[in-house]
Amino acid sequence: MTDGREGRTEQAGQPGRLSVKTGVSDGIRVLTVAGAIDYDTCEKLQQALEPSGPLPPRVVVDMRQVTFMDSSGINVILGAYRTYSTADGWLRLAGPTGAAKRALQLVGLDTVIDCHETLHQALNA
Repeated sequence: MTDGREGRTEQAGQPGRLSVKTGVSDGIRVLTVAGAIDYDTCEKLQQALEPSGPLPPRVVVDMRQVTFMDSSGINVILGAYRTYSTADGWLRLAGPTGAAKRALQLVGLDTVIDCHETLHQALNA
C-alpha cells in the first residue's frame, strides 16, 4: 500500500503535470493549459485565472492539451466564470477534448460557458 502512495506522490510532484502559460491576443488574456486538472493541481489554474489587467476581464482558456479534469477543475472554471461575469467580462473555453470535454458536458458547463472547437473561434466569437 505504501508503494502505491509513493508512486502517486512522485507522479503528482513531476514537473509539467499541469502547466499554464499566459499570453495576450488583441487585449484578450489567453491561458494555455496542459496536463491534468485535478485536486492536486487546480490551485495553479485558479491562481492563473485570477483577474489581472484591464477590466472588464476577457479570458480564453485553451484546453486542447488538457488530458484530464475532475470536479476540482470544474469548480475553478465555474468560479472564474462567475467572477468575470460579475465584472462585466467573460470567460470562454477553446478546444476541450477527451476527458475534459466529457466532464464539461456531464455537468452541463458547456451550456453555461461558451465552448469553441478552436482557439481562433474563441478569440473571435
